[in-house]
Amino acid sequence: MRSHTGVFVGNLVFIAVCLSAAPFFLLVGYFGWSDHPGWDWPAMMIALGLGGTVMIPVVAITATRQGYPRITRRDRVKGGTSRCPDDTFVMWAPRSQQGPARARLVRADVLEASLARYNPDGESTFTTHYGDYTPDEFTPLIRLRLRVRDAEETDGTAGFEVTGEWRVPSLCLSAITAGRLVVLVDDLATPGARRTVTPDWSRSNLLAGTRTCRVIDLEGRTTDVTGRVDRQLGQMRISREVGAVAMNGDTIDLRRLDPHTAARYAALADRDRALPEERAPVSEPGEEARRLADQLPGERAAFGSVGRRWSRRGGALALGRFLEMRARTTFQDHGPVLDTVLRVQPADGTPPFDATRRLTVPMDYLTVLHRTKEVVLVASPNGVSYDVDWARTSLLAGITAAKVITPDGRELLLTERPDTVWALMNLLASHGLSNPSPVLDLRKSRMRAAAGILMDVCA
Repeated sequence: MRSHTGVFVGNLVFIAVCLSAAPFFLLVGYFGWSDHPGWDWPAMMIALGLGGTVMIPVVAITATRQGYPRITRRDRVKGGTSRCPDDTFVMWAPRSQQGPARARLVRADVLEASLARYNPDGESTFTTHYGDYTPDEFTPLIRLRLRVRDAEETDGTAGFEVTGEWRVPSLCLSAITAGRLVVLVDDLATPGARRTVTPDWSRSNLLAGTRTCRVIDLEGRTTDVTGRVDRQLGQMRISREVGAVAMNGDTIDLRRLDPHTAARYAALADRDRALPEERAPVSEPGEEARRLADQLPGERAAFGSVGRRWSRRGGALALGRFLEMRARTTFQDHGPVLDTVLRVQPADGTPPFDATRRLTVPMDYLTVLHRTKEVVLVASPNGVSYDVDWARTSLLAGITAAKVITPDGRELLLTERPDTVWALMNLLASHGLSNPSPVLDLRKSRMRAAAGILMDVCA
């Protein structure tokens, strides 16, 4: 990961070359004014040159802020934190196709998934599209094999299978990895005819558990229904019949609905209390057959690089958690640019704070949002700024398996051990040891001094 200074210097040099005519105009105007004071053209040249020269650092600073994921005091939410609980996650994804009016809303299990095509031409630049849609060139085409369940069937044994290719908004990729989708099925009257299956990607995020969901009943009690698949499907069917039900963040307040709709929601809640539903697993069985993280672009996972000066001055790693993501119409090849809200937990133990920041979020990270919303932050020694480290974040999220090679040559896989990976990252940072790879080889000479304490963490 390039440093903030390195990115700024690179932008400054590039913009200075692009606007190199501005200082030239300034010099020509200055000498012209000296020889011909009061003439109009030297004054015009000075104005153009001065304006262009001033724009060089201004544009460089703006470009660096846009491209480098740094959180500063200006990004903090007023008041420190919002009222959202720590486990809240709100996602504003693009609208899905509505499907035929007579289509039924049912669940579909993802049996297999693979990347069919994703080939944008934007390189690493920012590309903005206007209008409320997601352009195909920045929307991966995914080949899916689905088992579509009947509306009344719950054990997954009935229904039918369908295979096809669908454009999947990047914000909704985690629903595929989780293995639970919401689809609209058009039941044709002609026996044996092929039924049309239309995935509802926004609702799929809810069913997959990526987006949290709470319900406030008529008595003011709040219930978390995240992961309660049957109840959520019932709520979605009611919402579709009445023409959508507004969610305030991740919460549906029955006191704000019309009496008839509120009563239908309340009936679902009563049935859930009478026969409590177990929460669905984080991911359905067979995740390896639908894993897309390895097929999509993103930051290469690693234990991370460490600046020795940063480490000696007391720099540390910190954790942040996404509370909100909102889709925009700007994209980069390796991920969409999103408006996000992050809750930052400072490394020094001070109270957490929320920050709003526009970030490019890698696509491979978006595929595991149903499992984790945490990001690794590199805190400055004075605690003023925090840089999002996507390489460490990818490793902590399990996009790439972390591995430790012990001094005696044994290999230890740290799959499903994020606490251990996080502890190793912190120890490496505190000792000033860089390891820009997902494999931590303790046999290397530079690791010998800290090998003992690193091995204690892995035990």
